[in-house]
Amino acid sequence: MKLSLIIVCLLAGLAHAQPQPQQPQDPIGERLFPAELIMSHQQEIGLDDKTRTAMVDDIQRFQAVAVKLQWDMRAEGDALARLLDAPRPDEAKVLAQADKVMALEREMKRAHLGLLVRLKGRLTPAQQATLRKVRRGGP
Repeated sequence: MKLSLIIVCLLAGLAHAQPQPQQPQDPIGERLFPAELIMSHQQEIGLDDKTRTAMVDDIQRFQAVAVKLQWDMRAEGDALARLLDAPRPDEAKVLAQADKVMALEREMKRAHLGLLVRLKGRLTPAQQATLRKVRRGGP
């Protein structure tokens, strides 16, 4: 009995020791390049002045939108918190306010994704390949 239990435990341990195929942590993010990555490796990827200037403009436009959205999210989030302060919050009002907050969060995510897509679109395939190597810790 003890022997069979030991064998079962050993087999279970071996099954867990087998390499499992790795699922991507962020299947969208791994296909895009954050501005910080591009900026910190601009020499390495041979980023020309024209592309660099266009990217800076893209980032500045995004930042202007992001600041307004952050202010709006804060105001709507505070309004949601005030509704929740009630001893018996009105569910319909709370959910309607939550919809406003989530809509702003969606806008922020959409704007950020748009920026990342524009930045990637400005990179050549060779520059993208270099950034993928750098991100994986390659030379």
